[in-house]
Amino acid sequence: MKLTVNIFVATLTLVAAACGIGSDKSKQLEALKKEQAALTKEIARLESELAATGGPVAPVKAKEVTVSVLDVRPFDHYIQTQGKVESMENILVSAKMMGIITHVYARAGETVSKGQTLAQIDNSVIVRSIEELKSGLDLANTVYERQKNLWSQKIGTEIQFLQAKNNKESLEKRLATLNEQNEMSKIKAPVSGTIDEVFVKLGENVAPGMPAVRVVNSADLKVRLDISESFVSNIHRGNKALISLPDAKQRITASVTFVGRSIDALSRTFPVEIKLPSGSDVRPNMSAVVRVVYESVPQAIVVPINVIQNINNEKVVYVAETAGKTTVARKRVVQVEGVFDNLAQVTQGLQKGDRIITVGYQGLNDGEAIKL
Repeated sequence: MKLTVNIFVATLTLVAAACGIGSDKSKQLEALKKEQAALTKEIARLESELAATGGPVAPVKAKEVTVSVLDVRPFDHYIQTQGKVESMENILVSAKMMGIITHVYARAGETVSKGQTLAQIDNSVIVRSIEELKSGLDLANTVYERQKNLWSQKIGTEIQFLQAKNNKESLEKRLATLNEQNEMSKIKAPVSGTIDEVFVKLGENVAPGMPAVRVVNSADLKVRLDISESFVSNIHRGNKALISLPDAKQRITASVTFVGRSIDALSRTFPVEIKLPSGSDVRPNMSAVVRVVYESVPQAIVVPINVIQNINNEKVVYVAETAGKTTVARKRVVQVEGVFDNLAQVTQGLQKGDRIITVGYQGLNDGEAIKL
């Protein structure tokens, strides 16, 4: 015990000397901490020797801490950013010809099939022309059949047969053109989906290029996001993506389906698209929080980021070790590879089974006695 008292006396002497040397308090504090750590180690060594010889050991006041035993676990490195849900088939349908709207069949919110008529443009002139042409075509067909029968019997001239045939075929082509123009008078859904908006009204004059109806296919959706060019070498097609939709209260796991090859000159980002699985209750233009995983480590040492301290430009974690009958804190200098969700992957300095101190690590010194 006399040696222990002498050590404490020496400590006080060093403190008094350090306080009188210079004005750099940070250097003084660092020197004192080093001396304290050395003395703590020496005290622990002497106590162990006394305990081995059966001598009395002065009680040491240990600091109470909480530890967690390390184990390996999967760990993902990812990029988190904001995205927006878009429909891969979000189409503004317009008329193919000019005219007056005579019927509007579309209603917002209705489900339509591909090819279904949404609105009708006035086609009365075309319909009358078709009826008139059909009558002329009936006559032309009759004349052609008779001329064909006569010519097969070598009655009449070949020119009469050819004129009848040409007249019939010409009327058929004109009828096909009129039927095509009649179809153009109908505004049809180009895809199956839901009517989102109806822009035309009964009696309104429309023209090609004017929006008439918006049709959205909600079964074929994607999330579009822009990622900083600094990650251009990390993101590839097929990368796992974790999508959170706060408004829909959904979490979806999908894969990257498209990665843009060009960088936007203003934002310095490149586009990324992720196709959503069908059947999800998601709407176009919803906001999404997306995590694109670019590296997955199946077996990693992971610790809470708050237990890692920066001491003398080193990242330090304290672990609990047994020294004889005493449990002490040991300093471990670690190397951190990535920090995600307040967790850090440690690649050097720790191993499976280590007991890291998660509560009470502040102010600990290497070799200081602790109580679990």
